[in-house]
Amino acid sequence: MSQSQHNYRQRNKRSWRERWYEIIFEADTFPGKLFDVLLLIAILLSVLVVMCESVEGIRKDYKPQLLGAEWFFTLLFTVEYLSRIVCAHRPLRYIFSFYGIVDLLAILPTYLTLPIFTGGADTQRLAVIRALRLLRAFRIFKLAHMLSEAAALRQAMWAARAKVLVFLSVVLIAVVIVGSAMHVIEGGDAESQIETGFDSIPESMYWAVVTMTTVGYGDVSPATALGKLIAACMMMLGYCLIIVPTGIVSAELAHAGGRELTTQVCPECMAEGHDADAKCCKYCGEIL
Repeated sequence: MSQSQHNYRQRNKRSWRERWYEIIFEADTFPGKLFDVLLLIAILLSVLVVMCESVEGIRKDYKPQLLGAEWFFTLLFTVEYLSRIVCAHRPLRYIFSFYGIVDLLAILPTYLTLPIFTGGADTQRLAVIRALRLLRAFRIFKLAHMLSEAAALRQAMWAARAKVLVFLSVVLIAVVIVGSAMHVIEGGDAESQIETGFDSIPESMYWAVVTMTTVGYGDVSPATALGKLIAACMMMLGYCLIIVPTGIVSAELAHAGGRELTTQVCPECMAEGHDADAKCCKYCGEIL
């Protein structure tokens, strides 16, 4: 018997739950990829319905159609949510996982519009939380290289955490010192009733942050010559410091090696992001 025939028989021996689990939770096969693509389209359309419902003109002219579409997508996502619970090897792990909670929140708002609940008309718009489910797009079309680069970026940021912390400490110290100085310089006399915008140290620190990041809203600005000189120094300091975290992370990223990842989901702990050649889950040891 050839290896392909053996694999074919092994696939046929699997239970319906295992076959549906592969389709619903993974995207390594064509049915799994097709399922995720159709789910992604449904999510986008459902979010579009919620957005249209928030426009008063559209809501008045197409209220029955929007209501029907909303309930259609809600029932569709309810079936999908229940299917995930049935197919999962550990249903409770899925229910209390990040995606499990998001899937539940995606269908609750519409059910809360039923007469048995109060305030249903407002909770329906909370269905826009379905946009969070677009995070599943990283499992579609086998975007393993994107997951690999994301893992490398995460590793680089973690490796550079000490340097970034030192950088943030320097920024915080500069903001506190300059904010305190500007409060003294530009704060004015409390008895003069002149509104300067530097009435307290926290407000002055806010100005220092806005100035250092070169945003410059203009709602608070110095009026004295010394204050303008400090503001110019803060701007120059901001230009010098803004490239520091980028350089730190880029240096660490250059040493981080990305690895090819797969879309397999561990049936035990529901973890993702396993290596392409992994046979067992790297988090709990379960066979993939």
